[in-house]
Amino acid sequence: MTLSERNTFFKAGIAFCAVCTLLVTAASIISMPLYQGADLPEEITCRPSNIFNIITGMLLENNFYAVNISLLITVVFSLASMILIHYFFERTSAQEILYIAIFIISFSFEIIRFVLPLREVYGFPSVYMLFAARILLFIRYFGIFSLFAASVCSAGLEVQKIRNVIFVMIVAALIITFGVPIDVLSWDTSLNIVNGYGNMFRLVEVVVFFTTFISFLITAKNKDSKEYIYVAIGVIIALLGRSILLHTDNWIGPFPGIFLLSFGIWVLCSKLHKINLWL
Repeated sequence: MTLSERNTFFKAGIAFCAVCTLLVTAASIISMPLYQGADLPEEITCRPSNIFNIITGMLLENNFYAVNISLLITVVFSLASMILIHYFFERTSAQEILYIAIFIISFSFEIIRFVLPLREVYGFPSVYMLFAARILLFIRYFGIFSLFAASVCSAGLEVQKIRNVIFVMIVAALIITFGVPIDVLSWDTSLNIVNGYGNMFRLVEVVVFFTTFISFLITAKNKDSKEYIYVAIGVIIALLGRSILLHTDNWIGPFPGIFLLSFGIWVLCSKLHKINLWL
């Protein structure tokens, strides 16, 4: 992909994220009156089972307004990050930034989680709920796999081999998307549909996270550049913030979640920008 084509992709990503920001604002206005009603909680069967939410759940009850805010700031983060990436990397030929942009754009798809409250308003058929759930599942895994692709790209993998990696990523995300059983009548309090094999796929995420981290560390050693160590640290911070933000269901979660995600992406991108300024 040429620099011009990549920048065109960035602009398309900005446009898409802007549309999602408008939609998430409209969805919030429609959904918020439901959070005090009796309809929405009837769909909820459990609370998120990630460690952060288990700990904070002991202190606070779930609050759908907090979930709505976390969704809103997640989509706004996606838009703001894409604007900054286009501004700072417009003339910088950092190969990794394309995959990081895909990871960031994936957060705009979190708007799909509004399908549950909007169903109470518009009465969507269950098949639409299932379709939306599988799209979100695919995007989430393709997003974290894209971050892994950025790490192997930094390691100096040949372009042809990177394409093979992307193909494997797509296949893996599709296998997960269509292989996981989904119950469209079971949601947790963070407005995520409850999927089967939850523990197994959480393990998959952990493996991908640490593989990405280690890959950047290997790049730092091979290229004798300590900047890649900071990139690796930024990845871990960003992924920790992502986990908190996507699964929070109370007022403690959104703010540390977006802080860690934003700070991690800033460290990651600023160090990559510094590295490529010297190339």
